[in-house]
Amino acid sequence: MTTKERLKEIIEEQPEDSTHEEIVRELAFAGMVERGLKDSRHGRLISNEEMGKRIRLWQK
Repeated sequence: MTTKERLKEIIEEQPEDSTHEEIVRELAFAGMVERGLKDSRHGRLISNEEMGKRIRLWQK
């Protein structure tokens, strides 16, 4: 499935009364999920421990 086809599918799945913002949010979410899956397939991962360290640094 092409990117354009996937975007059309996501839009078609939205309720008829969806706002522009809701549709854009769904498209962005789908893009983030796809990017995460691609990173995972290519081994671009960090451990939960490393993520915890990063979050603690951000909170300072």
